[in-house]
Amino acid sequence: MCGFTGIVQLAAHESPDVSRLLRMTRTLEHRGPDDEGHVVLGPMGLGFRRLSIIDLAGGHQPIEHGELPVAVVGNGEIYNFRELREGLQARGARFSCGSDIETILHLYLEKGERLVEDLIGMFAFAIIDLREAGAPKLVLGRDRLGIKPLYWAQTDQDLVFGSEIKALLAGGHLPRELRPTSLADYLVQGYVTGEDAAFAGVQRLLPGHTLTWTPTQGVRTRRYWDLPVDALRDEAEDAEVLEWVDRVVRDRLVSEVPLGAFLSGGIDSNAVVDSMARTQGKAPIVCTVGFQEKTHDEVDFAKITAQRLQATHHIETLDPDPQLAVDVLPWFYDEPLADTSTVPTYLVSKMARQHMTVVLSGDGGDETFAGYRRYVHDWAENRLRSRLGRPGQALFRALGAVYPKLDWAPQFLRGKSFLTNVGSDPALAFWHSVSSMTRAQVWEVLSGDVRKQLGAYDPFDRFEEIYRRPNIDCPLYRAQYGDFHTNLPDKILHKVDRASMAVSLEVRVPLLDHRFVGRFVNLPAAEKVRGARGKHRLREALRSRLDERILDGRKKGFDTPIGAWLRGPLRGTITDAVENLPEEWFDRPVLRQRLREHLGGGRDYSQFLWSLIVLDRWRLRHEVSGLSLS
Repeated sequence: MCGFTGIVQLAAHESPDVSRLLRMTRTLEHRGPDDEGHVVLGPMGLGFRRLSIIDLAGGHQPIEHGELPVAVVGNGEIYNFRELREGLQARGARFSCGSDIETILHLYLEKGERLVEDLIGMFAFAIIDLREAGAPKLVLGRDRLGIKPLYWAQTDQDLVFGSEIKALLAGGHLPRELRPTSLADYLVQGYVTGEDAAFAGVQRLLPGHTLTWTPTQGVRTRRYWDLPVDALRDEAEDAEVLEWVDRVVRDRLVSEVPLGAFLSGGIDSNAVVDSMARTQGKAPIVCTVGFQEKTHDEVDFAKITAQRLQATHHIETLDPDPQLAVDVLPWFYDEPLADTSTVPTYLVSKMARQHMTVVLSGDGGDETFAGYRRYVHDWAENRLRSRLGRPGQALFRALGAVYPKLDWAPQFLRGKSFLTNVGSDPALAFWHSVSSMTRAQVWEVLSGDVRKQLGAYDPFDRFEEIYRRPNIDCPLYRAQYGDFHTNLPDKILHKVDRASMAVSLEVRVPLLDHRFVGRFVNLPAAEKVRGARGKHRLREALRSRLDERILDGRKKGFDTPIGAWLRGPLRGTITDAVENLPEEWFDRPVLRQRLREHLGGGRDYSQFLWSLIVLDRWRLRHEVSGLSLS
């Protein structure tokens, strides 16, 4: 696990400024505290920071070919590199070290940008190629699910790229301006998604894509992988599910440094830890965090599996410190992210780093097997919607329009969202379930100038295009497909990558192996949701392995008490944010009114106010100068 950056000078006779390249590279020291390297080939340069995991002595990067003017840097792990290496050597390739990333270099010489199709793992990489005189080439690649990040930007002078946006900004040629559309996306969803990053001019290389640049053709991107879009699969047998779980876990156990796992009370992490014990033939090392708030504490459930496996179990009870979100995390999160679990995710990563350098996590099981409660609700709403027909849906829609919004009331009295969703199009209904605010609510708090600049822009439009992409008449699968292209890479995986890399910890996610996901994500809906629970097929397959209390218990989540924070230790911080956020962005009297209503107990604006704190601290930490007008 590492970080890299690079520069391509668009004037072919110029070489990158090495001091600038090193300045960009050193913003990524937290991703790679063990080593630093750089290389310049003609108008192109690469910089690298290393966290040593494989080939500790010889895996220095960038890796140059030796005989040809070609070099590579990579972040992540290639789990099938040994098999690929054997095949390459049989075809005449000569390796200089034992690093998995050198495999990418030799595959490139054989297959060009299509090399990514052979890789199994989590990765982002950059290759610079000067074999053709006067025709330099850059190739970037990102793994299929977006586990590892990669950003790029092109100016009049150069093309820059890197593992984090801060590396690009350190180059000095990019404006530190926020896109208005990104502001709208952030307030609606709580994160920034899609090709456009939060900073104007910066692009996100999408998961499952490559980018190729040459002087004659400029930038070209290509999608090389996607989830199934044509049909649902047959049912899966329990034995097949378990075989795949063991296979993807086994692939991720290669390490020359201490390796363990996160263990919560949830099914996914317990499945991974149980499989580690089976495939390693020994008790694993696991880390669990507990919370003072017992409603969120899962230590007792985690102990069930740890004790059964006789695992070395490190437990720490945490009291999440809200000041982390104000003082520490804004540096590591280059884009505003209003997920309240960023704080506990950072804390569990910091705790785990005291005992190991690599951990396996259970991320991905909920997306693949429809484990989130929102999937169950969406499935139930769609069943009701199909029974009602158009006249019934119209009635529910009308009732939703007149039903009062009772944020302050007990859950059973909050019927507005349910009535509105059942009367809505399935895409819009699911969108409401994954959004923090509606477009109308966001437009109420934005300044008139921003609303004018945004015009008819609607963050829902991009999600709807993704939702409707599969040619599969199954709203549950469409919802999962939408999450895999938005929420998973740009919120969940973004959060885990930045929190773990902040403490130089590598997190591997076996349940997001693309082969595993591709086999099970498009199972029939009945294989995922039964009754009022999701994740049916995985849950049933694991009955021969896990305790029933884990399989049938209710996951408590990785939450934080933001309501109490806003009325307590963050009261001054939210007041400052409301007064300091630029009037160019927001209608300040409306922000003040929202804050008064929340502090007075009349309305619950916790999530919105938290998003303002995160936005303000991000703005200050990264010296954002204003909104982009282009």
